[in-house]
Amino acid sequence: MKIGVIGLGIIGGVWARHYEAAGVLAGAWNRTAQPDFPQWKATPEAVATAADVVQIVVADPAAVRTLIARILPALGADKVVVQSSTIDPKSSEEFRVAVTATGARYLEAPFTGSKPAAEQKQTVFYLGGDAALIAELEPLLSLVSQTRLHIGTNVQATTLKLAMNLNLAVQMQALSEALTLARRAGISDDVFFGAMGKNVGQSGLTKLKEPKLRGGDFAPQFSVKHMLKDMRLASGINGCEDFPVLDTVRDRLAAAERAGLGDEDFSALIKLMA
Repeated sequence: MKIGVIGLGIIGGVWARHYEAAGVLAGAWNRTAQPDFPQWKATPEAVATAADVVQIVVADPAAVRTLIARILPALGADKVVVQSSTIDPKSSEEFRVAVTATGARYLEAPFTGSKPAAEQKQTVFYLGGDAALIAELEPLLSLVSQTRLHIGTNVQATTLKLAMNLNLAVQMQALSEALTLARRAGISDDVFFGAMGKNVGQSGLTKLKEPKLRGGDFAPQFSVKHMLKDMRLASGINGCEDFPVLDTVRDRLAAAERAGLGDEDFSALIKLMA
């Protein structure tokens, strides 16, 4: 099977190059043209025509909606759409219905892992859809990922992805406050992170973001604007109206965006503590 990637951002571009290296990339397209990119196509429709599997990894539900509408005429029983953007459950169901109405198959495949994980093929996919389809796509998805978890339905996969990002956003805000508290007491970063390494609160996020916080390097691995989008999507799910920590971290991310930090890594939340 050959795959096409629509959306060549921080993650999609890395995946597409992995697919190209493996000899399975049939096409690639991005809203901002990258004509020198391997297997570049002039339109998303051309990608969908060339590929057996179309993987979409763009910013938000609105962008996915636009792309689905464009590629629908190129879909049929011989095509699969793998939707890897972080979206909400309602939008996922809308897209699944639209794609399967053409006879094509649909797999919800949000993921965890920022740019370094993608480069090292350490992405973890949260897969929502038919088990047989997941097994069929295993050889392709294994080219860009370490782990593929079958979560359940497409709706469940999108919900889990938002739940995971909520946990990360909350950890980042707490880490920013804890580090700022220590710094204001004159405690060095060496001492703080050394103590954190021996504390039950140490986490994968702490290890990933420690160099950024120490060095003030906020080049995006996962941007403020995208995490804010995800928290807004989570807030819109029925039953999440009374989640106080979700409300707080969403508001902090919104403040960071208003402060001009939207394109920086979401560890830039610490800048609001200055």
